[in-house]
Order: sequence, then C-alpha cells, then structure tokens
Amino acid sequence: MAERVAGVRLAPYTTLGLGGPARAFVEAGSAEELVELVAEADRAGEPVLVLGGGSNLVVSDEGFDGLVVRVASRGVESDGDLVTAEAGEDWDALVERAVAEGRSGIECLSGIPGQVGSTPIQNVGAYGQDVSQTITSVRVYDRTARRVRDLTAAECAFAYRHSVFKREPGRHVVLAVTYALPRAGGDGGLSGPVAYRELALRLGVEQGERVPLAEARRAVLALRAGKGMVLDPADPDTRSAGSFFTNPVLDAGQAAELELRAPGFPRWDMPGGAVKVPAAWLIENAGFPKGYRRGPARISTKHTLALTNPELAARTEDLLDLAREVRDGVHEKFGVTLVNEPVLVGTRL
Repeated sequence: MAERVAGVRLAPYTTLGLGGPARAFVEAGSAEELVELVAEADRAGEPVLVLGGGSNLVVSDEGFDGLVVRVASRGVESDGDLVTAEAGEDWDALVERAVAEGRSGIECLSGIPGQVGSTPIQNVGAYGQDVSQTITSVRVYDRTARRVRDLTAAECAFAYRHSVFKREPGRHVVLAVTYALPRAGGDGGLSGPVAYRELALRLGVEQGERVPLAEARRAVLALRAGKGMVLDPADPDTRSAGSFFTNPVLDAGQAAELELRAPGFPRWDMPGGAVKVPAAWLIENAGFPKGYRRGPARISTKHTLALTNPELAARTEDLLDLAREVRDGVHEKFGVTLVNEPVLVGTRL
C-alpha cells in the first residue's frame, strides 16, 4: 500500500489552486487499494476525503483534518457497446478515445476537466448531453454496507446536476463507471442529435441534426475554450472550478414571482411545469458582469458563471466572499437563491 504523507498542501491538486494542508495524504493506484484505504480509515474513525481531479472542489484555507485519498486508478475496457473506465481515468481522454473509436453519446462532454469517477456524482452535463443518458452502472464501495456494489442507473437516481451520490454525500466511493457508447460506424460515425442551440449555431446545422463525431468534439472544445472552460495554464480564467452555480429550477409559483420582477426572463421549460433559468443571466443582470472583482478573486472575463483565482493569490475565503456577494445580490434583486455546484470541504457558503 502507498505510504501516507503528512501536511501535503491541497491547493496544487485543485483547478482553483486553493486549499490548505491535509493531515495525511495518500494515492490509491487501484480500485482495490482505494477500498482498502477508505475501509481502514473508517474502521479507525478517521475522516476521509476522496480526491479526484480537483476540478469541482473548494477546499478551506485550513485544509482537511483527516486522510485525503487521491484516486489514481487506471484502466478502460470495452465489451461491445459497453465501455467501463476506472474512476481515476481522465474524463476528456475517455471522450477523445470514444470519438476516435466512433462511439457516440459523450462527444458533447468534451473538454470537461476531472476524472471519470466524478462524472456520475453531479451527473456531469453540457451542450445537451449528460452522463445519465449513457451510464448503465456505477461500481462503488458502499461505506455504510461495507461492501462493493454495482448500482444501476436507476439506483443512481440521476437528476439535473444531482444523484444519489450527492443525496447521500460520503456514503459511496466511486470505483468504476460503465457507459453504453454504441459505435456509430453504420451511419458514418455521427454524433447524437445536436440538442443545444449554441452548439448547433457553431456547427451551422439545425437542432436535431447529427454531425461527424470529431466535428462535434472540435466545436464543443472551441466553445468551451472561448468561455475559459478548457484547462490552460496560460489562461488565468481557467483557474476555476467551472460553473460555480447551477441553473436554478423554479416551480410554477416561483417562476410567476420572478416574472413579476423580471418580465420575459429567459427560461427553459422543464417537466411538470417547472422552468430552468440561466444563472449567468441572473448574475449579470444583478450587477455582476464578466471580470467583476472582489480582492484577488474575480468573475471570469469570459464566463459569468466561473469564479476564478487568476493570479493564484487568493485564499479560499476570498473566493467565497465573492460567491456570497453574488448569491446575495441575485437573491435581493430576483428572489432566487443560487446554489453552488462545486463541493465545499471544511467551509460553507
């Protein structure tokens, strides 16, 4: 088993470059080692933080008073349309591989940073696709039952940026994920129907049309790069945790109240009469434009939803002060409470 190291700073392991030290830090090179490390810590009553790519994580300035287990497992296996990837595999590398093999279903999720193991937790999605559309099962270590289990897609209880893993935080350690990614060779290696208007415009097609997989991937990467959402050491706007706030989903009553405050506000219709509202629109119209700064933390100059640590000079509390200001400003103007998307460790918003 890998050796524990004391006092490792967590900031370099997060895309925000924020976070204090871990009391103990260790890497798990396999699913078996990951289970063993977590189970041993649980038996000892030691707090555990399972760390993936650090792209959806905000760690407090004080760090983590327990064991941080960094997932470093590797491996991808295919069985017909099914592709199973270990939790520590890089997500975008898996997307690139799927596109190269002519497999459709995740091409619009290109460029999203992080590891495979993180994708089912928040039901990662972008440009009209989300992983719940392709996940068939998730292998986990259930810390309550103290055993390895395979959860079906139904048992994962996927919803918009939500899952059983968020509903019961800390219970499940993701070990591997299986996706249904059919080869699209029979129809020229085409993507799924292009569902997102912005992507359709970029591709020059109508919504619902299909395009070559590689073309879809290139277009998504270009769109994300234009918003500072593809990791680039030379671009300070990519020192973020991606979208900091989820798009609020309002019931009919809440939507009616917002209509009184902001007639004609942009919306997407959802099942059951609910509507989804673009958080970026709320933020900008509450007086927080791109590039808005509070001390060393700022809103991205490319995308209003990303809060950044551009000079790597901010503390976690600096970033959260900015997040609180934005959240409170949106609530004051529109009566809508924004919810953070990244996981907060050792702190709260």
